[in-house]
Amino acid sequence: MLAPVIAGVDGSAESLSAAEWAAREAVRRERPLRLLHARNWHPRQDGEAANAAQRHQARRVLHQAEARVRRACPEVRLSEEQADGPATAALLRAADRAELLVLGSRGLSGFTGFLVGSVALGVVAKATCPVVLVRAGEEPQDEHVPAADGSASDRTGYRDVVLGLDAGDPSDTVIDFAFAAARLRGARLRILYAWQAPSAFELGPGDVALAGKPQQAREWRGFLSAVLQVWRDKYPDVEVVECVPQGKAASVLIKAASTAGLLVVGHHLAERPLGPRTGPVTHAAVHHVGCPVVVVPHA
Repeated sequence: MLAPVIAGVDGSAESLSAAEWAAREAVRRERPLRLLHARNWHPRQDGEAANAAQRHQARRVLHQAEARVRRACPEVRLSEEQADGPATAALLRAADRAELLVLGSRGLSGFTGFLVGSVALGVVAKATCPVVLVRAGEEPQDEHVPAADGSASDRTGYRDVVLGLDAGDPSDTVIDFAFAAARLRGARLRILYAWQAPSAFELGPGDVALAGKPQQAREWRGFLSAVLQVWRDKYPDVEVVECVPQGKAASVLIKAASTAGLLVVGHHLAERPLGPRTGPVTHAAVHHVGCPVVVVPHA
């Protein structure tokens, strides 16, 4: 049986948008979609009345999401599931059997960016499958370039898939996901590696020739091209644009994603003394990028 795309739903506008996006992605991937709601179960909550109320609320949330998905994407193969919480633990269990896990994010305008929420951040930090964060109000036409007259359309080509890549430590898992996502959409794949010029104190005796910014940019572009050649060969039908802008990685990625249909970033699954955390670039992306963001875990 094919692993499903799983969408976590809680009745919020964000989760309903995420469920719709997940349905479109499930159809693209030829996978079933499962809607999952985690009940706020707690071992100290005794009594059949409390349990019945939670089950009723869960059914209500799932039926609302199901109706929304069937209207928006009637061709998707759909099922639903109730799971005992806490929500983070339930979603992490679901991630172990999912092709993709899709969650809603609470988007705010202005400089505050995303208020992702503790549940989504906890899932992103520990999930074993790619996690997609979708803001409220995400519509099918948001994935597509505008029509010739500038109006929104879902009949035009797809916007770019943008991949934020660490050229110093490239992950095959993350690169493969981005190429596959671009091919599914027939979209261009824009790959960014942001670099910063070293200070004079960081240059060794043999590095003087690399002090010039044009030379550094050429060096990084050549290195990035070499890293990506095997993936160009594997996905010859994907148009690829390689970018090596100078600047802070988080700032460059947020700017690049402003016109993208999908942003792909990696997350290194490593235990740290204070528990799992997302890196600074991934953290900035999931908080401040407006398009759907995919966080791909890798070793």
